[in-house]
Amino acid sequence: MFGNLFEEDDEAFMPESAGHDDRKLKGKDCEPPPPRGATNLCGIKNQGGTCYLNSLLQTLLFTPEFREALFNLGPEELGCVENKDKPEANVRVIPLELQKLFAHLLLLDQLAASTTDLTDSFGWSSNEEMSQQDVQELNRILFSALESSLVGTSGSDLIQRLYHGTVVNQIVCKECGNVSEKQEDFLDLTVSVNGVSGLEEALWNMYVEEELFEGNNLYCCGLCNNLVRAAKSAKLRKLPPFLTVSLLRFSFDLTKCERYKEMGRYTFPVRINLRPFCEKAERADSEYEYELFSVIIHKGGCYGGHYHVYVKDIDHLGNWEAPEEEAKPKLLNKDVKPPDSTLEREDPLSVLKAILSREESNCVLVDQLGQKLLDKIGVSWNKKFRKQYGPIGKFLQSHTDTFLLASNGTRVHLKLAGSAAPEPSQSADGEKMVDLSSPSDEHHWFDLNDSIVRPIREKDIEKQFQGKESAYMLFYRKLELQRPAEAKENPRYKVPVHLLQEIEEENGKLTQTRLEFDASSNTVEVRLHLASHYRVENGALQLCSSPQESVLQLPFDRRKTVGDFRLAVYQMQDQWEGDMALTVAKSLPAGLHLYDMLLDDSQSLYSAGVSDRSDLFVWNGREVGGVSIQTGEDWEPVLLTLLKPMEVVEDAAPGSGLCESPRGVSAGTTLGALRLALGREEALLCQEERAQGSPVSGWRVFPQDDMQKTIRELALRDGDSILILEPQALDTSQFTMNGDVVTVTTPSECRWLLVSYSPGGVAGGQEEGKTVQIPATGNMLLSEVKLKAMEELQLQDQLSEYSLRQVDRNGKLLPPARENMSIRQAGVKLTSTLFLCHGSAPGATQLFLFYTVGADPPSGPEMEIIVEETITVKECLKLMLKMSGLEGECWHLRKVDWCYEAGDAITEEEATLAKLKISSGDTLVVTEGRLPPKGFLRLPVWLYPGQGVCTGQPESEINHIAEGVAELCVGILAVDAELQFVGDVEISGEASLEDLKTQVMTLPNLQDLSVPSAEYLRFWVLEGKRPTKILRGNQLHINKLKLGSGTEICVQHLLKEENLGPKELVLRVKMGVPQERLYYPEVELVWDTAKECTARALRQTIASHYCLPLDKIEVAKYFPDKYEWMAVSSWSQQISKRKKKKKNENLQGAPFHLKDGDIIGVKNLLIDSNRNFSTAKDDLGKQQLRQEAEKKKKSSANLQNSESGQEKRALGRNSRRPELSLSISVREFR
Repeated sequence: MFGNLFEEDDEAFMPESAGHDDRKLKGKDCEPPPPRGATNLCGIKNQGGTCYLNSLLQTLLFTPEFREALFNLGPEELGCVENKDKPEANVRVIPLELQKLFAHLLLLDQLAASTTDLTDSFGWSSNEEMSQQDVQELNRILFSALESSLVGTSGSDLIQRLYHGTVVNQIVCKECGNVSEKQEDFLDLTVSVNGVSGLEEALWNMYVEEELFEGNNLYCCGLCNNLVRAAKSAKLRKLPPFLTVSLLRFSFDLTKCERYKEMGRYTFPVRINLRPFCEKAERADSEYEYELFSVIIHKGGCYGGHYHVYVKDIDHLGNWEAPEEEAKPKLLNKDVKPPDSTLEREDPLSVLKAILSREESNCVLVDQLGQKLLDKIGVSWNKKFRKQYGPIGKFLQSHTDTFLLASNGTRVHLKLAGSAAPEPSQSADGEKMVDLSSPSDEHHWFDLNDSIVRPIREKDIEKQFQGKESAYMLFYRKLELQRPAEAKENPRYKVPVHLLQEIEEENGKLTQTRLEFDASSNTVEVRLHLASHYRVENGALQLCSSPQESVLQLPFDRRKTVGDFRLAVYQMQDQWEGDMALTVAKSLPAGLHLYDMLLDDSQSLYSAGVSDRSDLFVWNGREVGGVSIQTGEDWEPVLLTLLKPMEVVEDAAPGSGLCESPRGVSAGTTLGALRLALGREEALLCQEERAQGSPVSGWRVFPQDDMQKTIRELALRDGDSILILEPQALDTSQFTMNGDVVTVTTPSECRWLLVSYSPGGVAGGQEEGKTVQIPATGNMLLSEVKLKAMEELQLQDQLSEYSLRQVDRNGKLLPPARENMSIRQAGVKLTSTLFLCHGSAPGATQLFLFYTVGADPPSGPEMEIIVEETITVKECLKLMLKMSGLEGECWHLRKVDWCYEAGDAITEEEATLAKLKISSGDTLVVTEGRLPPKGFLRLPVWLYPGQGVCTGQPESEINHIAEGVAELCVGILAVDAELQFVGDVEISGEASLEDLKTQVMTLPNLQDLSVPSAEYLRFWVLEGKRPTKILRGNQLHINKLKLGSGTEICVQHLLKEENLGPKELVLRVKMGVPQERLYYPEVELVWDTAKECTARALRQTIASHYCLPLDKIEVAKYFPDKYEWMAVSSWSQQISKRKKKKKNENLQGAPFHLKDGDIIGVKNLLIDSNRNFSTAKDDLGKQQLRQEAEKKKKSSANLQNSESGQEKRALGRNSRRPELSLSISVREFR
């Protein structure tokens, strides 16, 4: 009946996140399953849509009598799973797999068990595992499958004995007292939810109240042989040990022809006495007392949802602790004020000790400790301490002398000096506590939500009485059922020996696998830098030998201590003498720099912040090569470029300008100390202040006050330039000073360029090539430089085959310079070197691009290509594939990000390179695989039939006195017959409604439609080719409008601008023709429902529109699917017979469900006495519906008779047949 009613919610089943290092894993399958959590209970993995199965299985597991009865069936009765494929073997697979699953849930040390083997035994495919079903239906089908599987065994009566009860229906004759009764068997009690306040009221209506046969409804008594008055009732005759109650929360609204979920309040007791609902018998009250032990909960609506279950752990198999947010406090017998400690913000140990000392019990949940730290110091642990000390949990584990982790690591206690660690039941000083928690009978309730298990209180069940997340199935057990003492806290109780052995072996394998995985995932490679291979130069450590000799790779377990690591280094360095210091190092542009020293040998490497590929410097802790070392961030070296005027020597080659020399300087060095170290006490120090490409350099002279500032305070960074200028240099024409700005002009003797040519390329070196000097100026074209250079190199006959290129600091060739640009425009500095390379230079409209093939740009060779900037991305990709010798369509382009890795994919394949702002020198990556989707939707577009619908009429037409009946419409406008398909649009879900309107207007079939702006368009959502909803808000994203791919939309062209509000409805209003079953042409009416959406407000709006008295009109809504009209009147006086409350009047709710595009009929009672809204077309439509219903009924009856005959022949008895959508395959064991 409900189809795919119970489709799984997307957010209800989420895969568990794995915070593991991807560097060590080849896939998630390599990771062993995590152990059980703090509750020591095992969840069940969701296979995609099996939460309903998981909830029922957990309920059966926590039914000890069912679980133990299943365990009592041995292999001699059930067979062995290994023999299930043998044709002669009589293996009962379903009970065996259920036994195995229960054993895993009880004893296997893993967070969640898998039901794959069990569902395979059901004969289910991936379709059944991915689509969710009704848990009430599964309960009946699973029990039926178990009964069939256990035929011929000692457990054949298992389901009958534990779950089956009997109900008797009686009819008592009021005349002769004759009793006619019929006894029925039940597996569960199905009770109504609609119109009932709770379970007890529903049972009272079913088994206490009588139905009377009287008046015209008399009963034919077999004894009186006459029609007589009688009473019909039902009673429970036999009660099962376990009572299952199914709540009918899903119903079907015949008025709206749609299903819905009852979300009203529906109570049910934890304990219930069923004596009032049973036959009178001399039995003890204990036989009627039942206790709730499981509640299966459905979260969601009638079109999707998620199941989980609340269960009571009767045997106390799990570790139950009161939820912290609701746990009641424990009070000390006398007030104990903890000492007030000073909060040291920079020491995490002191911070955490201070926080715990302020707690009454000196303990707190680990999850809450981070929040308390944030409240105390204003900064979270991750921002302040994680980088150096690791996660807070690891930090607590590494300080076992101070902290004690209890409750499986979920709670932390502060150890006090001179006393044992406090237990949860006592204070830190040994004082006993008074426990104010609720009685123990509410303990051991758990919420089992697939893989997640958490403790709850018994009172939490009340939260499931009503709402979107509410109870769906109830399971009660007889209160007189007692559990043996040996079963308490004993998950091994009654488990077969062979299963215990299997579980022990699997637990051993899991433990070993976790140890191996833990060791591999915690192994890091540390790079050791030996001090004997370094020297101190310019404030940083520089290598004296090759990196292979000076840097050693040492793999090590980061959970071990610094002392263990130091010992391992000692063993590697047999000749080391004296103290050994380990200091965290970092490679900077200026050289290697040292930071924090590892001093605490008891601290783990993880807590010390040592991670994979960390650099550690091994030295004596004082000096390197006789030079003392400054460590820490304040002394980080900065690589500066020092410039000074070039000296001119007689008979030397022409040269001047500025010579460069890099120098590393500690950030803590003052500018005056730097000048003194350079030996230029009187020199001026200047900082560059010119834009790149300017012909004149401007340098600001550092004032005398800056000489006392450090490099860090002056905000100087790596690569910054400092000009060192002697005062006498200002007397030359090259340097001029104006105020505190020095201007540097390139002299005439520096106006040249070097052009280098090597037949073997740049890597060939100057030994194989030639270098020529070309006189040049800033305004000289590069084409002239190239021509002169090739003439001197005697290569003028190959002019078009070469281009000029620069080289960066790393020796990489830069893109060829465009030859129509001047030296200054190309950013080429005079006195620099250009390389003459094979290949033409790009033109004015061309781009020179680098590209690599593969997902990792540094690992592949870098290739070059020249393309037009007007070509598209797809065309550029084809050219690159052709040059690389690759074929196929499964390729796309990505840009390279700032760290030279493959970045985001270029999704706009039809866009030009110029539009995407791709410029010369950019690097693209040709990546294998189709272009990843970006949330695009494909929407079919239709054209609305009524273009330019009028919104008003002349006064005579409004009052309908004019004669115009020849143009009247009969019945409803046939919109579906007049819709015109105009095409499909593809658009991103992040685009706005205005973007969608703009793109729709580009369709070829709409080119002739003149639309000034988007406000002249109205977009409808089509359902069944009928406009049902108007899309509002031009700036809203399409995803916000809840449009899915394939949603049909309809375009309506308006004659004036429209901007509908969220509370405005567009109705199609039709005035009835006086004394006729016809209507005038419809008009549009915009009704603002912001203030009121009642029948009276609608009538007032329509009366005002037609200028008619309010009491002289009748209004009705048309339902085209049923060809019916429903009068819209004020129904505030309608009263519920049961609750005697007035209903909230809202036409957008039941039964009218008013929405955009609805047809409203109007009758003018001043001139029309016919209050019947239906037309002749409506009568024909109703007749057609009746004929279709009769055909369907006959076809259904024939099919039912045929299936009933086959079922009786197969089973020999009348039983409930499950729906075809859910079934469990069982072998024949009779």
